[in-house]
Amino acid sequence: MKTLLNIIWLVLCGFWMALGYVIAGIICCILIITIPFGIASFRMANYALWPFGRTVVRDPQSGAWSVIGNVIWIIVAGWWLAIGHLTTGIAMCLTIIGIPLGIASFKMIPISLVPLGARIVPSDAVRNDPIMGATRAA
Repeated sequence: MKTLLNIIWLVLCGFWMALGYVIAGIICCILIITIPFGIASFRMANYALWPFGRTVVRDPQSGAWSVIGNVIWIIVAGWWLAIGHLTTGIAMCLTIIGIPLGIASFKMIPISLVPLGARIVPSDAVRNDPIMGATRAA
């Protein structure tokens, strides 16, 4: 089922969303100081191409630099990409078949806004930690 959803996603909206991330990544890599943003953008482009079967986990040890970087990212490119996911999600939810795709697009909004300090892992590698109360990579 994940493969079928990924193929439909790729055809309908995944390619265009990934293209947005690639353009943001190229712009960030042209400016030398923003290369970490470019690398994060390319990582998110890969996730935008094939999202089903993978999930995002936050790294609690990412530090203050990722917080500062995420604030800069939101201002520069994050809100554009989040608007893209929002409009794509709304368009997908207009049909019954597209509702799972729309929900997936909505789930990508947080990572598009704050990509630094997050990792994309396979869904089956994530477990719920009863002590911390959050999901993390196993």
